Amino acid sequence: MTAALLAPLVQPVLDATHAVVLGIVEGVTEFLPISSTAHLILASRALGIQETEFLKSFEIIIQLGAILSVVVLYWNRFLHLEVLKKLVVAVIPTGVIGLTVYKAIKGYLLGNVAVVLVTLLVGGIALIVFERFQQRDDRDVDFSEITYRKAFLIGLFQAIAVIPGVSRSAATIVGGSLIGVSKRTIVEFSFMLAVPTMLAASGLELLKNRSALDGNLTILGIGFVVSFITAILAIKSFLGYIKKRDFSAFGWYRIVLAIVFFLAFVL
Repeated sequence: MTAALLAPLVQPVLDATHAVVLGIVEGVTEFLPISSTAHLILASRALGIQETEFLKSFEIIIQLGAILSVVVLYWNRFLHLEVLKKLVVAVIPTGVIGLTVYKAIKGYLLGNVAVVLVTLLVGGIALIVFERFQQRDDRDVDFSEITYRKAFLIGLFQAIAVIPGVSRSAATIVGGSLIGVSKRTIVEFSFMLAVPTMLAASGLELLKNRSALDGNLTILGIGFVVSFITAILAIKSFLGYIKKRDFSAFGWYRIVLAIVFFLAFVL
């Protein structure tokens, strides 16, 4: 069973059609607390795509396409110096930890279905438990709630998401809520924090693995653009959702996805 989890199938290489599908998956899931990385890994396996260095780089870099949708939607917030300084403070712990464990993540965790299924399951349970004890919070967005200390702690929570399947948005939203930041504020701060985080991650990937991208820039561009467009729609839908509902449904979704994928593609 373990071998089935870890051994790649005989698969075709990533093509333009795959890039469109994965771009949609990325755009829809990037800002939801369900882990876009997990969905890209599971979607790649379900589509039967060969696990190559380019596929791993593709899965990292197209996330930047989704992230840039935040710049389009929240460009005016990025003009506030105080908010920018807090984003810098928050991205520091993630950057340090990410650089430290980059090789381990790329070599052993990214593409590892066993790790993804476990983290999806555990993360789903954690979301349900979190919402069980979380009081309803209807406060409006106010970034003054986030002190520099809280910004740094949010960055530490985000760093947990270097493990595929954890979900960057789930880690920051839950972490921010636990230290007293209102739900709407931490959700929007999480959106904005994704920008410097994924700029750094994509830049590192381009620097470290340029050779894997040679001859594949068109396919990468397709995934990038599709994820950007899809993410704009997903952000607006998610913001409307959290005004009326909590995150329990995402927790149950994570659990069901992990079980169904295990039964369908692993056993």
